[in-house]
Amino acid sequence: MNKKIIKGSEALLESLLKEGVSTIFGYPGGQAVPIYDALYDYKDRLKHILVRHEQGAVHAAEGYARVSGKVGVCVVTSGPGVANTITGIADAMMDSTPIVVIAGQVSANLLGTDAFQEIDVIGVTQPITKWAYQVRNADEIPQAVARAFYIASTGRPGPVVLDITRNAQTGQIIYHPIAINYIRSYIPVPEVNNEKITEAAELINNAQKPFAIIGQGVILGNAETELLEFLRKADIPAASTMLGLSVLSSDEPLNMGMLGMHGNVAPNLKTNECDVLIAIGMRFDDRVTGDLNNYARQAKIIHFDIDPAEINKNVTVDVAVLGDVKITLPSVTQLLNKSKHKKWIEEFRDIKIKETELVINKEIFPVEGALTMGEVVHRVSEATGHNAILVTDVGQNQMMGVRYFKYSRTRSVVTSGGAGTMGYGLPASIGAKFGAPGREVCLFVGDGGLQMTIQELGTIMQYGVNVKIILLNNGYLGMVRQWQELFWQERYSETEMKNPDFVKIASAYHISTRCVAQRENLDDAIREMLDTQGAFLLEVRVENKGMVYPMTPAGAKVTDIIWKR
Repeated sequence: MNKKIIKGSEALLESLLKEGVSTIFGYPGGQAVPIYDALYDYKDRLKHILVRHEQGAVHAAEGYARVSGKVGVCVVTSGPGVANTITGIADAMMDSTPIVVIAGQVSANLLGTDAFQEIDVIGVTQPITKWAYQVRNADEIPQAVARAFYIASTGRPGPVVLDITRNAQTGQIIYHPIAINYIRSYIPVPEVNNEKITEAAELINNAQKPFAIIGQGVILGNAETELLEFLRKADIPAASTMLGLSVLSSDEPLNMGMLGMHGNVAPNLKTNECDVLIAIGMRFDDRVTGDLNNYARQAKIIHFDIDPAEINKNVTVDVAVLGDVKITLPSVTQLLNKSKHKKWIEEFRDIKIKETELVINKEIFPVEGALTMGEVVHRVSEATGHNAILVTDVGQNQMMGVRYFKYSRTRSVVTSGGAGTMGYGLPASIGAKFGAPGREVCLFVGDGGLQMTIQELGTIMQYGVNVKIILLNNGYLGMVRQWQELFWQERYSETEMKNPDFVKIASAYHISTRCVAQRENLDDAIREMLDTQGAFLLEVRVENKGMVYPMTPAGAKVTDIIWKR
């Protein structure tokens, strides 16, 4: 039997191929040179995307993972290189996004000496990862990579960091592929408790006003079909968290919209009226619950989740159904009675009619004044036939994006939820396009967020990434300005922005572009953007002081909704 003796850097790449990796986002540097040297001979098997900043590499890996369902991968160097990934790693941890960050490190004999570009990667990243491990010799690499991918992708997904010393990269090993599907003390999927399955079914069967709130866990568990069968059998109205959007198509009759601070009115109000609240793959984030002392006090609460740490963390529940939602949901469904809740569902629809009249129509069909964010989002969604992937940055552009874009298929929303990371959108849209090359990718971004990672226009230029960038330019840090208007006596401290000529900047990167300020030109500009082969930046000058309504103030009850100005 022939033994394959290769360098650690080659073993790393072979191990990535073994895990099914085809695309890597990264930025080379001194302590990662051996990896990049090995990559020179793997160009036909591993596509490397050279970003312009390490934060961009992580966000791109996140976007790739979110739409593809695979593990995103990025490679960076030591010191400032890996330090620049911290925001993205934290973002991935908050949003349960499976990525593996591979960092070069100084040689093992220099560890702890404050060598040039040395940083304690494990100490820094351990609190914001599922697993962080330092590889100090070449023999460890195949096992470390296999373990990293297993941990990142199983159970509740999340980020993993591998810190690989330079001597491990250059050392030689006898390589053979390793597969891992078990780690002692790591239990990714809890055992299903059949008694809890029965208890949950009994509560639902006896409910007069059941209400399901859906999180990203359903998407991560690939349980969209199982969810729909569950909802339809018991005729349960449902609403999604922001990250759970697109798990149900926008035209599904049982889909009542979005929960949360800027969510739809009916789901928020009915949370405090239902008799059984069924939480599926969501974590009761404060933006969804508001004041916990006044959250769904009247309801029996059922919580489906794969992570035991989420049970009773924020909201005390009556029945906890632990396990893989793709297994637990059908187990409950088969015990459910075929039900109808016509009157209860009509109550949601009556409130939706009111919200449409008072808020939605005024936002997406204004008759005068400056262009609004909502109408731009609505028109782009209509023009794409509701088949595109929505990517957003953070702020008003994000809230308007998720409120007024519509979805016809799953994995159609890429946005920063738990961390709320400005600058996320542009690099994430690049990763999303590589993760789903056959789908249209539409990024909505504000003038503030775009300038945080604007250098990634260079990545778009170099690789011809066909993303459609809709810049909603209001000349403000809009969401902070909104809070200042509502809660800080209109003291607009440091939120007005003097911006550059974005058209000239995009043109300098050889990206097609157009600027629109008049309503009568919007549809034509959107058609031009979508008809253009390759990337396009559409700058839309929207109203300076637009507001995102409805809004539930932070810390208020979910029913304390501000409908409009």
